[in-house]
Amino acid sequence: MPKLGFAAVALFFIVASTHAQDYPAKPVVMLVPFAAGGPTDTVARSLAQGMGKALKQTLVVENAVGAGGTIAPSKLKSAPADGYTILLAHIGMSTAPALYRELPFKPLEDFELIGQVVDVPMTLIGKKDLPPNDLRELLAYIKANKDKISFANAGVGSASHLCGLLFMSQIQTELTTIPYKGTAPAINDLLGGQVDILCDQTTNTTQYIKAGRVKAYGTTSSARLDSLRELPTLAEAGIPGFEVVVWHGVYAPKGTPKAVVDKLVAALQSAIKEPAFVQRMSDLGSQVVSPEKATPASLRDRLKGEIDRWGPIIRKAGVYAD
Repeated sequence: MPKLGFAAVALFFIVASTHAQDYPAKPVVMLVPFAAGGPTDTVARSLAQGMGKALKQTLVVENAVGAGGTIAPSKLKSAPADGYTILLAHIGMSTAPALYRELPFKPLEDFELIGQVVDVPMTLIGKKDLPPNDLRELLAYIKANKDKISFANAGVGSASHLCGLLFMSQIQTELTTIPYKGTAPAINDLLGGQVDILCDQTTNTTQYIKAGRVKAYGTTSSARLDSLRELPTLAEAGIPGFEVVVWHGVYAPKGTPKAVVDKLVAALQSAIKEPAFVQRMSDLGSQVVSPEKATPASLRDRLKGEIDRWGPIIRKAGVYAD
């Protein structure tokens, strides 16, 4: 019996090794938690092209939308651990543990982490006819009119919601928040003057800032962006230490063979060096990570650090998505 057990184990590793060597022999599905056309989807489709080129195989983007972005990770958790289903997810992987009382997955335990991809800064913008012209004027205006100001977001748990929570926490002022079912309707109402301010990703706001259709008060990045060089950071404009970026990472099912994980890591590192990908992200105000960050260890450190950072903020606000 011991010999049979040893033989079975040996056969398992031989078969797994063979599969890993042949990987990928068919298209790979990249799950995305949000709708087609949104900022995370934009990153995913650009990344899929680069990783597909490196893997010499097609990567098919599948939008598994719903439940505040938790359906796609749940789907990944139950997928076969063979590398043919992966996930591109953003900062929501670190905020979900605090937002959901019953989360069907554990971000740090239920997946193989592949690496970080890109950081998308955010911008604080206001409707075009809002009186303040810069951040200091906006802060004074908020202090004098806090009960009259509406702060839009793309829904509970969204990046814009998180930015809003941090903003209100930093300035120690509660504002009337208006959640929407997505970024598009929130921005549409801001453009129409129905709401006053919004904090959202550069992928969504840059075009409106450059067209002069909104008032821009600052970016949430640590340094000024090349795509919006004239716009100060919120930290330099009047809120010291304010920084929020919507970081993205790639994940695979727990138990995916190391050889397959290694191939995915190599493909990710190749993709983030592609000039077309770098340029596309730069045009959107996004910052591609260094190769050192496109690794499992770096993604794990980022994920854990962000879980520790956002948990207290969300719990203090008493916000739950379910």
